[in-house]
Amino acid sequence: MASPERPDRPAGGGGPISEARFLTVAEVAAAMRVSKMTVYRLVHAGELPAHQVGRSFRIPERAVHDYLRDSFYQAG
Repeated sequence: MASPERPDRPAGGGGPISEARFLTVAEVAAAMRVSKMTVYRLVHAGELPAHQVGRSFRIPERAVHDYLRDSFYQAG
């Protein structure tokens, strides 16, 4: 069923927020091959944006990709 506002989109969203993928601290740590404590440090230092849900954090997948891209440097 299409929404009345946007006939080309299904009802119930479909906007940017529903397309966002959030990762847990453990998933980010595994992807970056660092400890969970390192991820918590990055979040608390403001280097890696995150959303707090209750007592846990969720990090947008795009933020992890951006952080890794921006922190990459060529050695040698």
